[in-house]
Amino acid sequence: MTHDGFALWFTGLSGAGKSTIAVGIATRLKAAGAKVEVLDGDEVRTHLSRGLGFSREDRDTNVRRLGFVGELLARNGVIAIVAAISPYRDTRDEVKQRVGNFVEVFVECPIEVLVERDPKGLYKRAIAGELANFTGISDPYEPPLRPDVVIHSERESVEESCSRVWSELERRNLIRL
Repeated sequence: MTHDGFALWFTGLSGAGKSTIAVGIATRLKAAGAKVEVLDGDEVRTHLSRGLGFSREDRDTNVRRLGFVGELLARNGVIAIVAAISPYRDTRDEVKQRVGNFVEVFVECPIEVLVERDPKGLYKRAIAGELANFTGISDPYEPPLRPDVVIHSERESVEESCSRVWSELERRNLIRL
């Protein structure tokens, strides 16, 4: 396989399946011989963005840091897969402009399903008012207006979602077998 460097950006609410699908597509790309790095929002918050809170400014800083690392990887021929809530449209769009080769994947899932999936009970706590600044409940999430791929994780398998993303990458000629 040959490929260009690009950023594959998964956005959506907590628990929608961003990381699961990102790892699935990364595994498939690596098996085909691609150079791939996964930047998971939770992991980046632990290492690169330690100390940031959940204010709009801190969330934007985190997304910009993810974008900066993604841009560095992409311009050096690596596929940078980012899986992060990245709740604000204008900040995602800013990163998209900076990176250039950018594929936006919106992982959509209804709140009711996310509440059922949530092993830590965070959604229930946020709905009860016990958690402040919880994206999608007490803090906004702005879905992309024109994502390149929309995944409906409540009704698609991980494999189906990965295949749809793969097809978009081939269509754009970002990966070539």
